[in-house]
Amino acid sequence: MIIYIHGFGGSGLGVKSSLFREYFKSKKLNFLSPSLSYVPELAIQTLEELINSYDENITLIGSSLGGYYALYLANKYNLKAILINPSILPFCTLDNYKGNAKNFYDNSTFLWNEKHILALKKYEIKIKNKENFFLLVQKGDELLDYKIAVEFLESCKMTIQDNGNHSFENIQKHFKSIVEFIISKS
Repeated sequence: MIIYIHGFGGSGLGVKSSLFREYFKSKKLNFLSPSLSYVPELAIQTLEELINSYDENITLIGSSLGGYYALYLANKYNLKAILINPSILPFCTLDNYKGNAKNFYDNSTFLWNEKHILALKKYEIKIKNKENFFLLVQKGDELLDYKIAVEFLESCKMTIQDNGNHSFENIQKHFKSIVEFIISKS
């Protein structure tokens, strides 16, 4: 089972999620992309319940804040994780979004506050099994400094691309290497 974890203000029906869903369906691989609560504890609880409900091997794919959640969960459950322009310090970067934040699926808003930011600190980790992680970053990420992820995930498998953006342009060009990582023995 492959579980895709969207970023801040995202949904399980976002562009990247939809591209992954279509690709994995064509490869006959089980894929799930839940729309998660913006409340960190609720998002983590949902993901842990999903992880604990499957007997098969699970791989996480996380983008931005979803990458942060994937780091925490992969570390806790000894799972593989593909991290796409992950937020390593969301309690810092998301501080700028306090107040009414935008949901990118339907343009509705939700209240993002200090309590949510502090909750993110609970999921900070020190990586146990670096071989479980595959980092994909683009240097042109306009929201996050890619160097922070590269330094944090030093010695992990990684792809660093020039240019690009926070959404990770042309992610589908990496689907083959992502599947190879998923099916490889650790």
